[in-house]
Amino acid sequence: MRRVIPSRFCHVAVAGAVLLALAVFPARAQNASDLVKVELLSEPAAIQPGEPFQVGIRLTMKEHWHTYWRNPGDSGEPTTVTWKLPAGFSTSELEWPAPSLIRVGPVTSFGYEGETVLLARITPPRDMKPGADVTLNAEVAFLVCEKECIPGEASVSLPLSVSDGAAGGGATDAASSKVFDVARSLLPQPSPWTATFDADPKTITLALSGADLRKDAVRSATFFPYDNTLIVNSAAQTLAASAEGTVVSIERGQIARAVPQRLDGVLVVEEDIGGKSVRHAFALDAKPAPSAGQGISLIQAALLALVAGMILNLMPCVFPVLSIKILHLTQHASEPPARIRLHGLAYTAGILGSFAVLAGALYALRAGGAEIGWGFQLQSPAVVATLAFVLFAFGLSLSGILPIGTSLTRVGGSRLLQKTGLSGSFFAGMLATIVATPCTAPFMGASIGYALTQPFVVGLVVFLSLGFGLALPFLILACVPGLQRLLPRPGRWMETMKQFLAFPLYGTAAWLIWVLSFQVGPAGLMAALAGLVLIAFAAWSYGLVQGQGGASALAFRGMATAAVIAVVAIAVTIRSDHATGTVAPASSGDAGHEAFSQQKLDTLLAAGRPVFVNMTAAWCITCLVNERTALSTDSVREALSAKNVAYLKGDWTNRNPEITRLLERFGRSGVPLYVLYQSGREPLVLPQILTPSLVLEKLAQL
Repeated sequence: MRRVIPSRFCHVAVAGAVLLALAVFPARAQNASDLVKVELLSEPAAIQPGEPFQVGIRLTMKEHWHTYWRNPGDSGEPTTVTWKLPAGFSTSELEWPAPSLIRVGPVTSFGYEGETVLLARITPPRDMKPGADVTLNAEVAFLVCEKECIPGEASVSLPLSVSDGAAGGGATDAASSKVFDVARSLLPQPSPWTATFDADPKTITLALSGADLRKDAVRSATFFPYDNTLIVNSAAQTLAASAEGTVVSIERGQIARAVPQRLDGVLVVEEDIGGKSVRHAFALDAKPAPSAGQGISLIQAALLALVAGMILNLMPCVFPVLSIKILHLTQHASEPPARIRLHGLAYTAGILGSFAVLAGALYALRAGGAEIGWGFQLQSPAVVATLAFVLFAFGLSLSGILPIGTSLTRVGGSRLLQKTGLSGSFFAGMLATIVATPCTAPFMGASIGYALTQPFVVGLVVFLSLGFGLALPFLILACVPGLQRLLPRPGRWMETMKQFLAFPLYGTAAWLIWVLSFQVGPAGLMAALAGLVLIAFAAWSYGLVQGQGGASALAFRGMATAAVIAVVAIAVTIRSDHATGTVAPASSGDAGHEAFSQQKLDTLLAAGRPVFVNMTAAWCITCLVNERTALSTDSVREALSAKNVAYLKGDWTNRNPEITRLLERFGRSGVPLYVLYQSGREPLVLPQILTPSLVLEKLAQL
């Protein structure tokens, strides 16, 4: 019986069939080494210590054969280079020349014919000795195709001498200079235009402001996206003039149906100049047009962020810090109202300043190419370990084990947090910001997702609104005298409450060490646990200093100082030891899932199977609560099975660019993200706070 394939998946099925046929039934036996010559080239004849230099992997293909670009299109695999460099050498990412369209039957691929050079920049160490010889090695893997596809590998090496930097050192010969000059001329150049895009269910419209690409002069304009799921590669791309410049209309892919939040790639324009075809390539990073994909304005995003910030105060990350400051306020109810208001303003300033720094770091790293979002600092083992150490020390202080002030007027968690002055309130605001980052409140996803698609100044308004919402409850309490009278009177209960509040901090520290276990190996985890022991030892030693004098006090102080130095060394040197993409731990009963990958998602959708995607992280408290209370329930698991829904789980505990790109497609800057895919429909995004009934309702719609 002949199987009828839905038209929306035809191009995927045909592409797969062609590849399978080419791979299984080759027309004739061929060796990849006969079809592609691979060489490792260096621009300078000799290198200089500490001075970066350009190298290139040159691929020379037999006539009619081709290799592939970073996004191969409908078929193929990109060329990969695994460097094996001497100690102390580092290398940049590969720089890809602009590709060409390659059509084989119904399959449209992006790649190279003839010859291409993949460039990279290598930096040698500064302590190299002039006159020494070094050898660069690389393993190159490629797929070369014509009417058949043959995978190939090549080991290439290049001996180089080290120059002392004197006259002639690092010089290049004419032939080498020509190769690298040509290679650089084929790289995409920065776009001279401001690029935005809009999207409907069938078309992506790329708008180039100020571009005058007239049809009478332009032979073709083709956009090659970095994401291989966004467009129909074989569809014609149309060019049209607009009031602001030029627009390119592109047919959307059938797999990635969500409106992307970023459209980056290469635009290749072929112009007719003096009867000759001249090819230009521009690197584009288009943002959504003001009316595209966002659905909210700046005012709406700021209001959503304000509400989300207020809700964050109820999260287990922030509540202990807020409680400590309210205890502080209770103690000082007898102070002049103006002084109490200053405490509220100082707390607010600490939060707003911290959010400004956080937003600046996030925008700067993203501008540098890092694919990160909300909570990015918790993807660093050093940050997670430092937070665990600091919170554990705060807990010891509240328990009275770290005697840095016994007066109840110093309720807090550290010398700064316990101060009666404004610096203590400012520091408490900073701490509240830091510990809030693992939590996600309702409305945060839309507001932060909007912020990260806007210029920094606009995004900063949203981040500061989120911070102001976080500070607002304490600020209102400090500024409204009538509310202060509702607080209980100071008494011995405050000492008991102070000690009780240590336990949420101990719990948070334990949770952070648990998160760390998914980021570092056994040696790193042991180092972190040793850090906690050293903190306790430092607290004990410091306690013995009190009431001591002379040599004894000096000895105990020295032991405490040495322990603290060791803890700092552990926090600074701890490093990730796990590859990205591992699946975060499941809650009890959260079984039956597979690790997320874009390829796995595409395969399941092409087969017509519904897919539930759960983007999570070990440090995301909201994610863990949702898994425990909703996704792990028997009713939800039975519904997934009954509907034959594939369950993919992506772990963002460590940085994972593939997950970051999926988050950005749905306008999100962080986890959690829950998406329900079904053939022929737009993906359904679920709220960030789940209940079993809500999940069952969405599954019932399949």
